[in-house]
Formats: sequence, C-alpha cells, structure tokens
Amino acid sequence: MLVPSRRRLRIEVWIVLGLSLGQSAVYSVVQLLDKMSRAPLAQGTSTLNRPQSTREYFDLTYQLLDIVFALVPVLLVIYFLTDQRQPASGGKESHSAFRKLGFNFARPGVDLLQGLGLAALIGIPSLGLYAAGRALGITTAIIPSALDSYWWTVPVLILSAVRHAVVEEVIVVGYLLNRFGKLGWSVPLAVFASSMLRGSYHLYQGFGPFIGNAVMGVVFALIYTRTRRVMPLVIAHAVLDMVAFVGFSLFGKAIGLG
Repeated sequence: MLVPSRRRLRIEVWIVLGLSLGQSAVYSVVQLLDKMSRAPLAQGTSTLNRPQSTREYFDLTYQLLDIVFALVPVLLVIYFLTDQRQPASGGKESHSAFRKLGFNFARPGVDLLQGLGLAALIGIPSLGLYAAGRALGITTAIIPSALDSYWWTVPVLILSAVRHAVVEEVIVVGYLLNRFGKLGWSVPLAVFASSMLRGSYHLYQGFGPFIGNAVMGVVFALIYTRTRRVMPLVIAHAVLDMVAFVGFSLFGKAIGLG
C-alpha cells in the first residue's frame, strides 16, 4: 500500500475544507463583519433554515438538494480514508473508513445512550450561554427555522439536523483528527485546531456561539480520541439540532442552537 506523503495529505485536507466547512468558516467571518458594520450584533439575526422559494414543492426540492449535495464532501472523506490494499492472493481488500471512524452500527445501544447523554451535557449549558450572549450583546438573535408550515417541514428539518451532524462530526472530528495525526500533530494541537474550526463557522451567529461551539468541539474531539467512534457525536449533534429546529418550527420559540 502506498502511504500518502505529508504534502499530499495537506493538499487533500485543504481540498476537503475548501469544499465544505472551511468554506463555511470563511463565509461566516465575512458575514460577521458585515453584520457588525451595519449595527450592533444584538440587533442582528441569524436564520438557520431558510425558505428558498415561495412555491411549496420547489422549496421542498431546493431543501432536499441542499441536504444531498452537502453530504458529498462526507463521501469524499470516506473515499480518502478507505484503504485499498493488495493482498498476496491478488484482488483488493477494502479497509472500511466507516469502521475506522466508528461511523457504523456496531454498538447501537451504547452509541445511542452516549449520544443522548452528550446532548444533555452540551444542550443545557448552551441555552444559558445563548442567553448570556444576548444579554452581553455579542450574539445575534438565532432563528432555527423560517420555513413555512407544510406537511414536509418537520421531516425536512429532521433531515437537515442529521445532515449538519454527519457533515460536522465526520469531517471536523473523525477526518481531521485522523489526518492531523498522520501529519505528526500532537493531540492537543489537533483538538485545538478542530475546535477552532467548529467555532469559526458559527461566527456569523456572534461571538457567543463561537465560544460555545469551540468548547463543544474540544469535548467532542477529546471523546473521539478516547473512543475512536464518531457515531455518538453524530447522534448527540443531531438530537441538539432536531430539538432546536423542530421545536422552533412547532412552538415558535427561539431555542438558540444550530
């Protein structure tokens, strides 16, 4: 098996980030500067799930297309992380990236319990941090969903939550920590870089969400370094976003998670 050089790995990482959350981080910084140059952050708003058409079924189509294409970089990292080794007998032996990342259903009960526990651990303090950020004027008003009420709104919001969870945890935690390790980075440096990236693509919501998501990134990355399983993180993140997106859509109350 050919081992990728460090230069090739660096290029690979930049390509993945440029197609996914690195791009989001750049846009987030620009959006933050745009909001700050217009008015105090406390007067700004951040809408997470926006309608893309006034026509119901075109809006549904756009929403589903966004979800599907957002997952393409995840497929790319799965491809990069899957080793193709040549066994002595000929042919190819695939070493699954799903198993390498712990992104599978090998232990569904344990993963579910850990995910729900993490969601509670992260979710409750996040509400307090959001309230504090609003009081200090460093966080925008967060609107988890502005979608109109259709029969498909709740299912699409659930799919959106799962999409965000899969993209962020697989790329920012599983993939990056794997690649940073192969690049010779220490665990503290890799965890710091991963958590700063997570915080940076939430900057469009203000400095409070940046801090909260960076702390969440440290917790998730440290857990991953011990368990080597990304599935509990995906479950926790999906639950947090489902509560925020669907809860806001059904009850019209900003919960402040994204």
